[in-house]
Amino acid sequence: MLELTQRLDGSSEGEIYDTLTLPYELRIRGRLRAKTDKGRDVGLFLDRGPVLRHGDLLRSSGGETVRVCAADESVTTAYIENGLPLARLCYHLGNRHVTLALGVEADGRHWVRFPPDHVLEELAQLLGASLEHHLAPFDPESGAYAHAGREHSHGHTHSHDHSHGHSHDEEHNRAH
Repeated sequence: MLELTQRLDGSSEGEIYDTLTLPYELRIRGRLRAKTDKGRDVGLFLDRGPVLRHGDLLRSSGGETVRVCAADESVTTAYIENGLPLARLCYHLGNRHVTLALGVEADGRHWVRFPPDHVLEELAQLLGASLEHHLAPFDPESGAYAHAGREHSHGHTHSHDHSHGHSHDEEHNRAH
């Protein structure tokens, strides 16, 4: 099994050994067993957190480079006028904590792509979007925290040197 252990930056060059096509739900995992597009067994042993993006490069412990590809999956693409209509649609969908991919077709039409959901689709239509249900790569926006480095965390291991007027350990034990 080929062990993929290192993320390469976008400027890395060299021979691509193989490609690994995965749906979004598998590209969010740091540990995974899969098969490359040529049928080779691979294991991902990566740092947790960053989502694998379409086009990312991974290096194996033996030095081979594998390119990640976003798989076609069932999506809803909402086409909408640029400007305020697009901003309004993104605001209302984002307010529901939905992962969204954004793009522009070659003909200039702007789109917002999300996993199929009849409530979200109805909302998009109410805001003026026309919908298309189809198979396409889903490579959503990574979010603001992904651009700020890896400092942002939702972990619960931390310490405080200040007083809240209560026992912090007692508060955490109640919350968890």
